[in-house]
Amino acid sequence: MHSIALQFLSEFGGLTVPDGGAGVTRAREPITLVPTECCGEADRFIEWGRQIGRDIAPIGELASGTCACAFLGIDEQAEIYVVDGVLATFGQMPQALDELVLGYMPRKIT
Repeated sequence: MHSIALQFLSEFGGLTVPDGGAGVTRAREPITLVPTECCGEADRFIEWGRQIGRDIAPIGELASGTCACAFLGIDEQAEIYVVDGVLATFGQMPQALDELVLGYMPRKIT
């Protein structure tokens, strides 16, 4: 874990947002900011990080327990990603957290 991930998790680690419903540009889905929810997925974070030249650290899960479940990561520049079959970004903190919680669609990178 890089220092930005550790700083993020010291502030927000353990946070869960159970709400769902209408969002701004997509449905709001449950969020769990617990990096251990990403256990067994290190290769996914490493591979996506290599592809974009960043170090993406796991920070939690989006839509946990649903068929739309995806992992969340943060890079050393405080950009938050959806890490799944595609890579998408919510942008940099603190705006990224707002977009994640309020139900904005992340922007696909690949």
